Amino acid sequence: MQKIVVASWLWTETGMLPEPMILVEEGRILSIASRQDVEMPPAVEILDYTGSVIAPAFLDVHIHGCAGHDVMEGSSDALLAISRFLGQRGTGSFLATTVTAPLNVTLKSLSNLARQLRQIQEWPGAMPFGIHLEGPFLSHAKRGVHPVEHLREPSIEIFDQLFDAAEGMVRLMTLAPELPGAEALTRHAKQRGVRVSMGHSNATAAEAERLIRAGATSATHTFNAMRALDHREPGIAGVVLSEPGLFAELICDGIHVDPRMVRLWWRLKGSQHGILVTDAMAATGMPDGEYRLGGMPVQVANGKATAGGVLAGSVLTLDQALKNMIAFTGAGLAESLPLLTRNPAQMIGLEERGRLSPGKRADIVVLADDGRLIASLVGGVSVAPG
Repeated sequence: MQKIVVASWLWTETGMLPEPMILVEEGRILSIASRQDVEMPPAVEILDYTGSVIAPAFLDVHIHGCAGHDVMEGSSDALLAISRFLGQRGTGSFLATTVTAPLNVTLKSLSNLARQLRQIQEWPGAMPFGIHLEGPFLSHAKRGVHPVEHLREPSIEIFDQLFDAAEGMVRLMTLAPELPGAEALTRHAKQRGVRVSMGHSNATAAEAERLIRAGATSATHTFNAMRALDHREPGIAGVVLSEPGLFAELICDGIHVDPRMVRLWWRLKGSQHGILVTDAMAATGMPDGEYRLGGMPVQVANGKATAGGVLAGSVLTLDQALKNMIAFTGAGLAESLPLLTRNPAQMIGLEERGRLSPGKRADIVVLADDGRLIASLVGGVSVAPG
């Protein structure tokens, strides 16, 4: 049966469409128009969100898990639970993000992930569209909670092992620019269709600039696990903020980055190159307690995830990140939405994602002006926020 989704506004890349009418059949969008231009078809189900804004479901390029599960479990149960929870919170697509572990463990996880991504045809919520390798090519000095004994210097041979185990589904890799071999690996990864994001790094400004010239396109959770900004040696953070064409992730939970620094990041990266991510781990959507990030135990209390006193991912969701972004910066909803839709899609080279158009699955968010999630639709079906 056909159904129509209506609201007061539809956010698009070119502006706000008034009184939108989205026709959906069998979970996919048939057409998008304004009620000012076409008549309402008779005898169809109507989902009426008058007074609200509708937009494409969000895209998270950096998430380790949620709903009590970690993506490195690599099981259908884990991935389906993660998909379901994310769909309820407005996320329609994500990159399953790994964490540094023994090489054989990572290879097994990647193989399992690839098999599930290939075999599962019906996702109850968010659809994983690839893998983000966070590790093992990270700085010892800025490793965060990544186990030091499993970190590696950049290696084309090891990268190819990881890429092949994932059946070519790796789309993004975090890499520390200062490590020997980083530039050669960046050029190689780019040839294989993998984007490189600079992160977990103590790089100087010159080292970061060299990796951008080699092909790096983004920065992983800006400010976190990164050499601090200094007025004489701006370091990697200074380059991330000042390089106009570089995308830059941010964890906007008020814990990882002070709201004043969020405002600085927003002024410099803006709606063209800022990307909101969660870096969420298994405890997201769960009560306080002990959970796992990869193979590491993580304690979660009062919205903060730590391992040995060090931040270990987050319990953030993208709908909350959007609300925080608007509250911290005063940015409007229309200029904030690219940070969770268009920008991550462009950064990863999948411009067809992060937008609503005929033929696509009807994954839609319904929002208030302050970014509050009113409803989330998966395949045109409303699912209750978790």
